[in-house]
Amino acid sequence: MSKFVIQPHGRLQEMIAHEKGYFSDEGLDYEISESKYAQRAKEVDPSTGEVKEIKSGAYQSYEKGQGNKGEERSDISCACHWTVNNAAANELGTMVGQAYVMSPGAIMVPQDSPIKTPEDLAGTEIAVGYQSGSHYSTIQAMETFLDPGDINIKFVGLPWQRVDLVNDGDLPAASLWGLTYLVGEQMGLRKVVDCSFMMTFMFPDGVGQDDITKYFNALKRAQTELDLRPELYLHHYNDMIPERYRDKIDVRIFNAGERIVFLPYTQEVFDRTQSWIHERGIFDEKPEYDYSLSVSS
Repeated sequence: MSKFVIQPHGRLQEMIAHEKGYFSDEGLDYEISESKYAQRAKEVDPSTGEVKEIKSGAYQSYEKGQGNKGEERSDISCACHWTVNNAAANELGTMVGQAYVMSPGAIMVPQDSPIKTPEDLAGTEIAVGYQSGSHYSTIQAMETFLDPGDINIKFVGLPWQRVDLVNDGDLPAASLWGLTYLVGEQMGLRKVVDCSFMMTFMFPDGVGQDDITKYFNALKRAQTELDLRPELYLHHYNDMIPERYRDKIDVRIFNAGERIVFLPYTQEVFDRTQSWIHERGIFDEKPEYDYSLSVSS
């Protein structure tokens, strides 16, 4: 049998479970794939200086991989719950129903920006990823303060590309989450409004439930270890930060980042999320779905 392929997500729990032998204790024959996305820098047209629009993101990655996150195999992966929810409803893969992740996030601006309040963001371009966590969470957060027509999001690609763009002054604001949020904060970017949000896990057809159970048993132990002694594991962040930022950052200052919550993603939550997504027209069509087939218990 082939190994169970874990796609990392810029958090510590998988690194701890590997380092402490928790996956092996569960009898999981696994490998952790190498993330290549962190090294991709911002995309700006050199002739005009304009930021390129990139209308591809987490959802398109699941479409391309049919439940794998992208072209390479991933027996388990993670993305914002809106994207995983809609991918599962469209039968691209199966959402894991027994746990979710809470990630810190915020719309951030340079320290000297004249933007001080959420209302100051009216009409201002905010860098987000298309049909990815920053897209939905920015809308969700800003609806409290602005009319929908005043929320001006610009699709610019991957999380580290958004760090580049706001740090270099190419765009006035960016929605950052998880590790990119921690890096942005340490580099002096200032939070205007919180965008913390929920993530969920997905696996493609053919992955055994026994392996999923082993994976989450190990992560539960890892989460407890992280809660108890976070300072022992912050060094793992160094390997996740692109080289262009690594020497500017002291990971020992960070908090523990994403937290796995071992509570169910219920049918009520699934249905409410579907309604929220499609009331805002983020996708062209609302799928018909069967929760029991879309989500594993």
